[in-house]
Amino acid sequence: MSAHSAQQRDEYLNLAIQLAVHNVSDGGGPFGAVVVTADGTVHEGVNRVTRDHDPTAHAEVVAIRRAAAASKRFDLTGSVLYASCEPCPLCLSATLWARIGHVYFAADRHGAAKAGFDDAVFYEYFAGTRPELLPVEHAELAASNEPFDAWRNHARRTAY
Repeated sequence: MSAHSAQQRDEYLNLAIQLAVHNVSDGGGPFGAVVVTADGTVHEGVNRVTRDHDPTAHAEVVAIRRAAAASKRFDLTGSVLYASCEPCPLCLSATLWARIGHVYFAADRHGAAKAGFDDAVFYEYFAGTRPELLPVEHAELAASNEPFDAWRNHARRTAY
């Protein structure tokens, strides 16, 4: 299931927006998301960062987790993600790892910034212009590749 019709797109985006608005009234963040898997099943997610004390519990990630758990598949090829707001770098990375084929979003990062959710600095970091935000260093050890050796030598591994 690649792109949906404009009517389906708008229906799922409106659902994501409604989820976000309802989540605010429940004390959560103003973000909602929907993953529609290839079989047409709808999986909803809302921002649960403050509720779960989990900085990774963004609406898109929650929806992806639910879709993967329900389908018993970590590869969501053929799925579409609908988000109430432009996905941040965390959510885009999760979407890539899930192999979701298309993303639609309603509000953009500028609207989120005006509401106090400014992730511009993360985009700057990944663009390489703000490396001081998070120093990341390679420290190779003699045992560094042992986990990969174990993986390659494990006969019953699940490739992904």
